[in-house]
Amino acid sequence: MNYQETCNWLFAQLPMFQREGQAAYKANLDNTLRLDEHFRHPHRRFKTIHVAGTNGKGSVSHMLASILQEAGYKTGLYTSPHLKDFRERIKINGEMIPEKYVTGFIEQNQDFFAALHPSFFEMTVAMAFKYFADREVDVAVIEVGLGGRLDSTNIITPLTSVITNISFDHMALLGDTLEKIAAEKSGIIKPHIPVVIGTRDRNYDFVFEGKALSCDAPLTFASDEWKIRQNNDGSYDLSHRSGISFSSLVCELKGSYQRKNIPTVLESVLSLQNSGLAIREEHIRNGIACVIRNTGLHGRWEKLANTPYTVCDTGHNIDGLTEVVAQLRSCTYRHLHFVIGMVNDKDVNSVLRILPREATYYFCKASIPRAMNEQELAGKARSCGLQGTTYPTVSEAYAAARKNAIPEDMIYIGGSTFVVAEVL
Repeated sequence: MNYQETCNWLFAQLPMFQREGQAAYKANLDNTLRLDEHFRHPHRRFKTIHVAGTNGKGSVSHMLASILQEAGYKTGLYTSPHLKDFRERIKINGEMIPEKYVTGFIEQNQDFFAALHPSFFEMTVAMAFKYFADREVDVAVIEVGLGGRLDSTNIITPLTSVITNISFDHMALLGDTLEKIAAEKSGIIKPHIPVVIGTRDRNYDFVFEGKALSCDAPLTFASDEWKIRQNNDGSYDLSHRSGISFSSLVCELKGSYQRKNIPTVLESVLSLQNSGLAIREEHIRNGIACVIRNTGLHGRWEKLANTPYTVCDTGHNIDGLTEVVAQLRSCTYRHLHFVIGMVNDKDVNSVLRILPREATYYFCKASIPRAMNEQELAGKARSCGLQGTTYPTVSEAYAAARKNAIPEDMIYIGGSTFVVAEVL
């Protein structure tokens, strides 16, 4: 098989959560452990950092990887989902896994996969771990796919465990309260391994404290340790309770919500320094300032055009889109054109209720099975006071927004990672 045929086989033959939803979720690590044994435990051959959370884990993972690259470490990065190319999930020093490696991995192990029937995610985690071991990375940043306790990545013993925050998402799988969701995320906390929590929240912080205590794992909340202020030029001033400070820290990611992620990154770096990694201030500054260039991260308040000002963002749940709406309100424009599509297993009504009513909406459907029909989405939106027109595809919706917008307007594209992926 060539690379495209291999990807088609992957997507067609194996259940994949982002396409099929709950049907692809495996409530145990049995297959992961069998894959790990088959490939002779590759994750034991390099150091790791484990990153979980509802929002922000992708940005935090990429910033940590960028900092480690700047520090001279050969750095693996495993994230999900991808936007355009499957290989975005598996990178070393910002370079995607070669097509030849992907096809070879599938061809050489196809009989084993046929007997085991692993999920898409189980198999791609195994691929990532083997690739990092084969290429002898020094350290790898491993982003949790879903939850934590039963996630396929949760066989590693990291230098540091990081949990960015907790919000309502994937409730059918992780639980219908913040406490239950936190319990699933806390599953990445390991005995004696330091853990960094991004934000303290009385609704769930006791869950992390209890799990860390039972594991004798040192625990810090980044929001307790750091104070952060954004300057008029977009840079950040940060101070740590120990006296460490960063002035005019520049972040290449322009979403205002990065003010929550940057302290998490810095607290994680302190933990990694305590573990023996040689990371200096210049590495931190350059890593955060060059995160897109170093790692290829896309879709976080990403500017697509200046005239009219056009931005896309992968925020897709109530907390993520609350941040997006706040930043939209800080922008200057004559009129807002909002291209939106959502998946059908999200709390769509809660999201629609917080969106700006004065905008013109372009309701569309991403080309995945989980995507909500654009007519259904428009109907729910009308009941929340939002007005607009339906389009069967993302490209048609975006084209209509560009046709209708004048230079002084703004176009925003989002609501789902898959909508952003199609625009990019």
